[in-house]
Amino acid sequence: MSKKRAAGRGIKSTLTATILSLFGSNPFKSLNYKQVSKALSIKDKAGKDLVYSILIELAEEGKLAEQSPYRYVLGKELIAQYAPKQELITGRVDMKSTGKAYVIPEKGGEDVFVAPNNTGHALHGDLVRVQLFPKRPNRKTEGEIVELLERKKTDFVGVISVSKNFGFLVPDSSNMPVDIFVPKESLNKAVNGEKVIVRLTDWPEGSKNPFGEVIRVLGKPGDNSVEMQGILAEYGFPLEFSAEVEKEVATMKHGITKDEIARRRDFREVFTITIDPEDAKDFDDALSLRKTENGNTEIGIHIADVSFYVKEGSITDLEARERGTSIYLVDRTIPMLPEKLSNNICSLRPHEEKLCFSTVFEMDDNANIISEWIGRTIIKSDRRYNYDEIQTIIDKGEGDYTDEILQLHELATKLRQQRMIEGSINFQSEEVKFILDKNGKPVDAYIKTQTESNMLIEDFMLLANRKIAERIGKPVGRKKVNTFVYRIHDEPNPEKLHSFLQFIGKLGYSMNISSRKNLVKSYNDLFRAVEGKGEKNLVETIAIRTMAKAEYSTQNIGHYGLAFDYYTHFTSPIRRYPDLMVHRLIDRYLLQHKATVKEETYESICKHASEMEKRAAEMERESVKYKQAEYLSDKIGKQFNGLISGVSKWGIFVEIIESKSEGMVRYNEMPGDYYYLDEENYQVIGQRYGKIFRLGDPVRIRVKNVDLLKKQIDFVIVDTGQQHTKKTKQTVTKKHH
Repeated sequence: MSKKRAAGRGIKSTLTATILSLFGSNPFKSLNYKQVSKALSIKDKAGKDLVYSILIELAEEGKLAEQSPYRYVLGKELIAQYAPKQELITGRVDMKSTGKAYVIPEKGGEDVFVAPNNTGHALHGDLVRVQLFPKRPNRKTEGEIVELLERKKTDFVGVISVSKNFGFLVPDSSNMPVDIFVPKESLNKAVNGEKVIVRLTDWPEGSKNPFGEVIRVLGKPGDNSVEMQGILAEYGFPLEFSAEVEKEVATMKHGITKDEIARRRDFREVFTITIDPEDAKDFDDALSLRKTENGNTEIGIHIADVSFYVKEGSITDLEARERGTSIYLVDRTIPMLPEKLSNNICSLRPHEEKLCFSTVFEMDDNANIISEWIGRTIIKSDRRYNYDEIQTIIDKGEGDYTDEILQLHELATKLRQQRMIEGSINFQSEEVKFILDKNGKPVDAYIKTQTESNMLIEDFMLLANRKIAERIGKPVGRKKVNTFVYRIHDEPNPEKLHSFLQFIGKLGYSMNISSRKNLVKSYNDLFRAVEGKGEKNLVETIAIRTMAKAEYSTQNIGHYGLAFDYYTHFTSPIRRYPDLMVHRLIDRYLLQHKATVKEETYESICKHASEMEKRAAEMERESVKYKQAEYLSDKIGKQFNGLISGVSKWGIFVEIIESKSEGMVRYNEMPGDYYYLDEENYQVIGQRYGKIFRLGDPVRIRVKNVDLLKKQIDFVIVDTGQQHTKKTKQTVTKKHH
């Protein structure tokens, strides 16, 4: 071999090693031969040709992988060699409208900031791998998204803007920082200005915008039905049941055979009622009451036996599993099960014989449980009540079956008192309700608070859920506990709890966290202290955020908020899939005495159900925000009383008291001064006169503008109901502490 040829081979060998080192320094980034040449300062044509041929050879050897035509990444067999040198984490993307993102690590820890130019082709919710940058003092952890592991969603809702030869979808979601390019042949007859669903099909390397195709035209923006369908589609929830599901449900019959009745405990002659919201149609729980011969009271908690009709593994069951839950938008319910089941066959309608799964308790006058029974029943409800009717009986002692209702109320109250003594946290909730006209437009709004009638039902349902979980989950001797579905709630996140203590300290409140008992008492005392005050909603919202999110799991850790060691969801199988799973497991273990099921299978279903529950809550909030904006859309210029609900670098947020509609007052439109943010003390301060607008302060606002499609509201301040200056603020703070 000549020295020249040997030298040539040596150069190629060195260059090959250098190229592999370049890819190894960023193992998830794709490069073409021009980028490799530039990185290695190779400018001549011969050198670039050599780089090109080396890349092809390395790809053929499997050391590189061709990610797209002529673009390569490090091959899988070498990633393990190079990746440990990189500090990598995996997490979900929280994308902002500006294009910047935060990646929430799967294994916990601090969120990672990703600048817009380092997000690659990742979008909100995607599972990604992030390469961390060296940590800088007093700065957030930063990084670059280097690999897209899982695309969270591919369907996006928005308004289509159509030109002669193409279109662009302007997405509704504020978490989508780019428009989607739609080629002319992919518009599918959508016309300019329509609300549509676009499916992302490609995102070419080097393109600022992803490509997509219109898969459904929803209609005219601002139309009530279009907007509600848009919310469902945005979160990936199906807009209708498949023909296969409808066909299967059509064959299901109402009739109950004598043989089936004979297999069940008969409650048809026992006083039984349902209590639900006035507009409810899916009645999945009922209460029965009767006196026993020894003078105690028998309480039956009867739950619709959905599992009798919906067989495991059927088309309807698989559809319900995928949906996970019913969705309750402002103007409609999107059921987990088709209407024939949810509102008819399974619904515990009055004066109709219905099949149930029940827990029956014998109680003394102090609500102590003497005995309990779990099994299948048949009932016949005597009366359907709404919550207002029950509350009237509780308040005035007048109405149908007054004695029975008051006895149920008395026992529920004692159960609640005992629960609070044992350490249950008393989270209260308020929700805005709308009165809608025939077109779905809100004509009035009011605040719905939890009443004793709500709590009556709640406490009996909590009892049933707890006792069911104890029956299956409590170990007996050395016998292995069967796989089960629990509703779990972890203890508060220490970092979030610390931040919350600092927050309420600024508002003049304090908490004792020396023990769980003291912490729970502090939470309950705090909720009583903020009742009726401007900071109430924010304090309660942030308090809830200090808690872990309740979820479903086969791994029981108890329910922190309720102070239950064992808890499940058993009482709503018409609208929650985990409850249906629980019914089947109870039947398997207690009635059929069969072996346990595979934990892995049920755990994956639990995770999906938890995700769908979260998604449902987000959809419901979006529908409320839309209706709040719509409610104010014809009230431009009108004045309302509000409370300052938040402060930010752009302005202050004000929530109207009567409708809980939240809007922003921008700093450049605040009266008489230039204001700056005092974020640490949750207030803004006038630079010249020292006037303070603080979280919770009452203000009078005027509606300036409503962007219905973005669900955004702008206010201007007309008058302040409370005035602070720096001096009076110091006095108030001192007094509070």
